[in-house]
Amino acid sequence: VAPILRLTPEGDGPKAAPQLAPAMWGLVPSWWNKPLSEKRFATHNARAETVCGSNTFRGAFRRKRCLVPASGFYVWTGEGRTKQAYAVGLRKRAWFCFAGLWDRVMIDGSELDTFTILTQVPNDVLAVLDARSPVIPDPADYGAWLDPSTPVRTLCRIMEPPPADAMHAWPVGPAVGNVRNQGPELIAEV
Repeated sequence: VAPILRLTPEGDGPKAAPQLAPAMWGLVPSWWNKPLSEKRFATHNARAETVCGSNTFRGAFRRKRCLVPASGFYVWTGEGRTKQAYAVGLRKRAWFCFAGLWDRVMIDGSELDTFTILTQVPNDVLAVLDARSPVIPDPADYGAWLDPSTPVRTLCRIMEPPPADAMHAWPVGPAVGNVRNQGPELIAEV
């Protein structure tokens, strides 16, 4: 479970207000009517290029966009057991948000909010590390991203990669690969 920033689910237009809410990572579409154990498709990430046409993500893309706060993320490069972890962040911002989608599903009589993070073709900094990159909107576009009335053309502009010179990546130790490890020392450059 992680925090997401979304418009209140009950409101559209003037009654809608931003709210920070907990949600489970791995979007389950509202039309899903089976137990979660029967879900056989991965939905932690959604490709920005195909999200409009996807049965799984299309409805959430139109009406339920969210922002996922972060201070950075990790990517791994290499083959087999010799993978190198890299921390990735923005040069001039200590925190930022990933563009995401959320949905609410009824599972066994209980409402469950879930989300996914949009990915795209990376900019030049990340292209040497990975074939995909999370979508990181400019803060000036946060309101438009959350607004369900924003035109698709504007959303496509918002989903463009940040400039390469705005990002930086540095090698970190293997301890980041274990979720039990916590602390700021994990992002120290090695």
